[in-house]
Amino acid sequence: MQYLAMKSFDIRRNLATEQYLMNNDQIKLPMVLFYIEKPCVIVGRNQNTVEEIDQKYCREHQVTVTRRLSGGGAMYQDLGNLCFSFIVSAKEQRFGDFKTMVAPIVKALHEMGVTGAQVTGRNDIVVDGKKFSGNAMYTKNGKTFSHGTLMLDVDTSEVAKALHVPEDKIKSKGIKSVRSRVTNLRPYLAPEYQQITTEEFRDQLIMRLLKVSGMTAAQKFEYQLTPADQEQIELLQQKYYNNWAWVYGQSPEYTVQKRKHFTNGTIDARLLIKQGKIKQIKFYGDFFGTANVADLEKQLQDLTYQAAPLDQKLSQIDLDQYFKGIPRKEIIKLLVD
Repeated sequence: MQYLAMKSFDIRRNLATEQYLMNNDQIKLPMVLFYIEKPCVIVGRNQNTVEEIDQKYCREHQVTVTRRLSGGGAMYQDLGNLCFSFIVSAKEQRFGDFKTMVAPIVKALHEMGVTGAQVTGRNDIVVDGKKFSGNAMYTKNGKTFSHGTLMLDVDTSEVAKALHVPEDKIKSKGIKSVRSRVTNLRPYLAPEYQQITTEEFRDQLIMRLLKVSGMTAAQKFEYQLTPADQEQIELLQQKYYNNWAWVYGQSPEYTVQKRKHFTNGTIDARLLIKQGKIKQIKFYGDFFGTANVADLEKQLQDLTYQAAPLDQKLSQIDLDQYFKGIPRKEIIKLLVD
């Protein structure tokens, strides 16, 4: 088995690397990848990104948001989390059989003291009935990769904040995440591993998977990315994981209702979003204005549903003639936060 411990802490780079290796016919299977990242949220391929995250919180706290190729629900990760990914021949792995795929990880955890770790439900690994690992699977061109998380010491208070969607009325056909009780692994590890770092935790798993006594011995199994590899990975990162159209524009069509009472009246906005753009918008409320608000609605059609494009567009319009006494910044905040 080959392995790669990625040096990047950017989820977008790591997912691009994973995708590149998945599509690379030159690598020897099976392969296992490990990566660690700064605070981020990764939504499943079939999810509505806006429906899964608190956009305002993620933006203000520099939580990277991206979409992965595989299905499943949204996940929050930070430097206390370790990701792993197995790439195997699709002929040798039944799609959806997570229990078999993650068995080597579970065995290694047992050896490190987490004797209660077990695969449960569709794709989770739990201990004491609490989830510490979510997994997803993807198959293409005769290969299957299964990637999962291992919560060693994640800031669980951030999970609820980044994935807590404000009380807007959002309706879509996106696959919803199922929230579970979660826990970190650190309290369950044997005493000699209680102070382990995420990187040391990764190395312990690598040694156990490869059945070697140290990382020096493991080096002969390590895959080395070439400059040509890195160039192709960069292209994938820009095409997918850094790309707004992939992260937000791939969301299923959905409707959203935004309502707020201001000193000068109430605005009730109803929006239809398709491929990340405003296809229809309708304003209701008891606000005052000298112009017909239907004219404003027409001007906002086909605009990307994000704060910056809305700010740019609305800065060119005299909004006071539609919403007397209600500041532009407050209107933008209402529509997108």
